[in-house]
Amino acid sequence: MTTTRTRFAVPQRILHWLMAICILSMLFIGVGMVSTITTKYLTLVQIHKPLGIAILVLALIRLALRLYYGAPALPADLPTPMKLAAELSQYIFYALMIAMPLIGWAMLSAAEYPVVLFGSVHLPSILPVSPSLHTLLWHAHYYLAFAFFGLILMHVSAILFHKLVRNDGVFEAMASVSTDDQPERPTH
Repeated sequence: MTTTRTRFAVPQRILHWLMAICILSMLFIGVGMVSTITTKYLTLVQIHKPLGIAILVLALIRLALRLYYGAPALPADLPTPMKLAAELSQYIFYALMIAMPLIGWAMLSAAEYPVVLFGSVHLPSILPVSPSLHTLLWHAHYYLAFAFFGLILMHVSAILFHKLVRNDGVFEAMASVSTDDQPERPTH
């Protein structure tokens, strides 16, 4: 749904920035995990697993908020290819925010590794043990992380373009939470 609002609703903006921090942290933790064999690896893994599940939960909440509140309309003078790119990138973001944690969870399940959230709280396996499936999912998780990072770079580039070149309000739609924001509900 698209509305006539010029900004995303406050809960959407808060969740956007919280998830941006989580996802960027996750990507850098992942890079650290695949580039070290020291004892720091285990610490990174212990952070990576519950953070991935947190991102999955937050992504589902964010998707629900997006369906409920919709999104502000893009500028009317934005060229059609740019509108299409903006819309497609949002679908890809949601797909990756949901798929990456699920793939990680499935990968660990296929290797019979526990997904420890905290203390003795473990998630159940979602796939049977299979070394070949584990390898396939590991590669998918690894390469999709690079695609995710590339998408983030394109997203940041597009936002800078909208702010510094076009100055069309797209950046401000998600920029910050101001004190004068009123609760916004879409009209159905």
